[in-house]
Amino acid sequence: MTTIAIAVVALFGALLVLILIIAFAAPDTFRVQRAVSIKAPPEKIFALIANFRDWVSWSPYEKLDPAMKRTYSGATKGNGAVYAWDGKGKAGAGRMEITDTSSPSQVTIKIDFIKPFENHNIAEFTLESKGGFTNVTWAMHGPNPFIARVMHLIFNIDRMIGTDFEIGLANLKAATET
Repeated sequence: MTTIAIAVVALFGALLVLILIIAFAAPDTFRVQRAVSIKAPPEKIFALIANFRDWVSWSPYEKLDPAMKRTYSGATKGNGAVYAWDGKGKAGAGRMEITDTSSPSQVTIKIDFIKPFENHNIAEFTLESKGGFTNVTWAMHGPNPFIARVMHLIFNIDRMIGTDFEIGLANLKAATET
C-alpha cells in the first residue's frame, strides 16, 4: 500500500470516528416545530385538524402519493380517531391516532411510521386566540436513536420536516381564512 493510500484510509477512518462521536453526543430526542398566525377563529381551524378526513384539504403529506390507500377507523373526529395510510415511495405507510384534544386549543396525535423506516413520534397542534387571529403551532417530537442521529448529520431533519410543516400551515391558513 502506498503512502497516499494509507493517508486516505487514515483520513477516512478519522472522519468516520468523528461522525460517530458527534452522533453519540447528539440528543436522544428530537423536536421540530413551526407556527403561523391565521385570521380565523380557533374553532374553525381545530375542526380541520381534529378530523383526519379533512386533512386532504391542507396536509402536504396527502399529495405525496395520489394513489395512497387511506383507512379511517375509531371515532369520526377527536379522541380515538385513527387514520392509516399505505403509499408508495416517500409516502410510506403508517398510522396516526388522536390521543388527546382540548377544543379548540390543542390536538395530540400518536404517529407510528411503518415504512420506509419504523419510528414512533408525537405530533401536537396548539391554537391560541389573539385579537382576531389564531396562532397555530405544529410540532413533532420523539426518540432520536443512534442510527437516526448519524443520518441527521447528513439530512437536516428540522429543515425536511419543518418545510413540510410550513407548507401544511400555509394550506391550513388558506383553507380557513376564506
